[in-house]
Amino acid sequence: MKLLRRKEGPSLDSRLAALREAADLAEGRLPEQVVSGARAVADRAGVRRELSIEHTVAALAGATGSGKSSLYNALAGQDLADVGVTRPTTSTAQAALWDGDGAGPLLDWLDVPKRHAADGHADHAGPRTGTDAGADLSGLVLLDLPDHDSIRLSHRLEVDRLVEQVDLLIWVVDPQKYADAALHERYLRPLAGHRDVMLVVLNQVDRLPAPAVERCLADLRRLLDEDGLAGVPVLAVSARTGEGVRELRSLLRERVAERASWSARLAADITAAADHLAPPEARREPVAATKRMQGAERALTGALSTAAGVPLVVQAVAKGHRHRAVVATGWPLTRWVRRLRPDPLRRLRIGGIPHDRLNGKRGRQDQKLDRRDRTLDGAGGERDRRDREDRQIVGRTSVPAASAVQRAQVETAIRDVGEVAAAGLPGPWAASVREAGRSRAGELTDAVDRAVATTSAGATRRPRWWRAVNVLQWLVFATMLAGVLWLGGLFAMDYLRLPQPLLPTVGVVPWPTALLVGGALAGVVIALLSRLAAWAGGRRRARRTAKALRAAIGQVGREYVLGPVETELAAYARFAETLDLARGRT
Repeated sequence: MKLLRRKEGPSLDSRLAALREAADLAEGRLPEQVVSGARAVADRAGVRRELSIEHTVAALAGATGSGKSSLYNALAGQDLADVGVTRPTTSTAQAALWDGDGAGPLLDWLDVPKRHAADGHADHAGPRTGTDAGADLSGLVLLDLPDHDSIRLSHRLEVDRLVEQVDLLIWVVDPQKYADAALHERYLRPLAGHRDVMLVVLNQVDRLPAPAVERCLADLRRLLDEDGLAGVPVLAVSARTGEGVRELRSLLRERVAERASWSARLAADITAAADHLAPPEARREPVAATKRMQGAERALTGALSTAAGVPLVVQAVAKGHRHRAVVATGWPLTRWVRRLRPDPLRRLRIGGIPHDRLNGKRGRQDQKLDRRDRTLDGAGGERDRRDREDRQIVGRTSVPAASAVQRAQVETAIRDVGEVAAAGLPGPWAASVREAGRSRAGELTDAVDRAVATTSAGATRRPRWWRAVNVLQWLVFATMLAGVLWLGGLFAMDYLRLPQPLLPTVGVVPWPTALLVGGALAGVVIALLSRLAAWAGGRRRARRTAKALRAAIGQVGREYVLGPVETELAAYARFAETLDLARGRT
């Protein structure tokens, strides 16, 4: 059975669904008692909405001697309940039904087996007429509850159970005990949000003179206002004489005719459960985009970069670039000496496999994946390409482990992220956000090391001009070698006393000598110029690598620290949104 939509605000169905979602979001974050209480309310509301909405269940509740049973009999028009003066006589709830057809499942759910058909025409306020409104109470299910202050625990538990389930609460008090602290502190004050489904009846007013009745009513109204129940109807009645019973019946007649007490009760229950999950003033918007959060993120990236040895890696990138440039473009006669020196990046186990070889000389499996990529649509092919790139990542680096100070700085930065993100949140949610920031801290070391290894692998890429200069160096070397061989041939001919051939000259310098000396000088000059270009290129590559490393490590920080924090903040934002919906706000 679907719930009816109220005239304003969201429907009860949507509010009930919002309460369930809020309870699910609060699982593991708020105390279990609070979460289970909200779920119990949602379950109870779900059951009630499936039962008869043509019946309104009203309960007479009060203390020992307040005259509940007498008023119950007066409203029912017959003596259905035993009446006691000084000790409780109602041990279990009983029901009086006006047109009770279809109310059986509802009373079964309430666990009220004792049921009576009420006299619809009884009215102790005066003579009955054919138009008297007993029949207008059709659909009323009136319960007489045990005393809430009974000495028997079972009686009090029965009252507590039914107070949570009935549609309309009628609190019966007497002039002696209307200010009883047990009533106000245990029931009325906690039920302040249920004022729309509550009536208060001051019974036994026939024992007081009229001025005293007015004073009692005024004082009772004051107490109810202090309890947060302003506007709750207060009636003065006497079950013995019938005074005020007609007015009470008239008020009940209106509530029953509206057929809305059940939905108002469920709405009040849902609002109360939402307030128990989080007070309305506890809401706060996420702060992920604030300047403080951005500052905390930068501090985290800086701490992770320092702990990961980024300055050392950047320095090695510059030195490694110059080292490989000398090997690739130096003078062929001396470049082998540079090969005897270790590559700074290889010492850190970075770029062990040149990046271009990774992309150019792949195994058969990668080539098959390439062919399959071309046959797949964009999403699948892109996913497979990313998977293959993940397999190409080099292993762990040999960057020195972070020192104790650096580890402490990382822990402080993580804690600061959690503190900034949790600022202003309710206590349990703030603790959950801080815990989320630390949840993957144990994985940071390996993740940052992989980021360093992957990002730095591109630092071993050989610039194209190295190949051109290398070819030029070998051409110059070949020129010098030609000069050496030419001069060697001339030396041999002179040694063997053979006639010397006519030598071409460049000015006054013979060509063999020019080739030898020119080739040697050209090779040295090219090597020096290449080294100067490599020095400048090393600085540029170091800057680019530093920027790329910082971005990669920042991404790791966002994934392993900020990601869980933002997920938790998003959960809280959704939690607050569902609570607003559960409270009937839009």
